[in-house]
Amino acid sequence: MAPDPTIHACAILVGPKAALIRGPAGSGKSQLTWGLLEAASQRLLPFARLVADDRAHLEWRADRLLVRPEPSLAGLIEIHGLGIRRVAYEAVATVGLIIDLAAVDAARHPAASASQAVLGGITLTRLAVAAGMAPLPLVLAALSTTPAR
Repeated sequence: MAPDPTIHACAILVGPKAALIRGPAGSGKSQLTWGLLEAASQRLLPFARLVADDRAHLEWRADRLLVRPEPSLAGLIEIHGLGIRRVAYEAVATVGLIIDLAAVDAARHPAASASQAVLGGITLTRLAVAAGMAPLPLVLAALSTTPAR
């Protein structure tokens, strides 16, 4: 059996589940993570805590996708203009949402198939954010509203 992978991504616990934030280098993964931490401090979200910045270790256990920080980076986040900073973090969280930044399939009215992603056989809710779009307002809307369908 292959070891569980470490990927270039951020993860943030938002309420009971974590959001796994993926995207190419420079797409704003750390910036979105910091924005969500700030949104919680301003009570726009009930709770948020860093799990991983830059590298996230994934584990598949009992039909759940778990995420942990890379041990050497635990509790560290890059804040553009300040460098690496230390913040409170969670050692492990269950992923409930995937956020793909600079997603080529992002759409104004996304197809149902675009709102899910499968990782390791586990189907998760997915939010595709177009390149150049500010992700924080979209993510806050996704976390605080329900579809009208």
